[in-house]
Amino acid sequence: MSARGEAVLDVLALVSGVPRDTLRPEQDLVADLGLDSPKAVRLLVELEERLGAEIDDGAASGLSTVGDLLRFADEHV
Repeated sequence: MSARGEAVLDVLALVSGVPRDTLRPEQDLVADLGLDSPKAVRLLVELEERLGAEIDDGAASGLSTVGDLLRFADEHV
């Protein structure tokens, strides 16, 4: 896994409270990880800071699974 992917998993575990080693690409951010609106905003802010990139609202609306976040980080950062 890329360094960006590792950073995504670290941030996701921090924000969701789900252990990093249990995160899987197919998990839904809301249904499986319990991300509500405030946590979703925190996730985006933390990811932007950690990855050094801006995630616009349009891109963010298409990110619904762990795998989506990992692909986004690898393709757009």
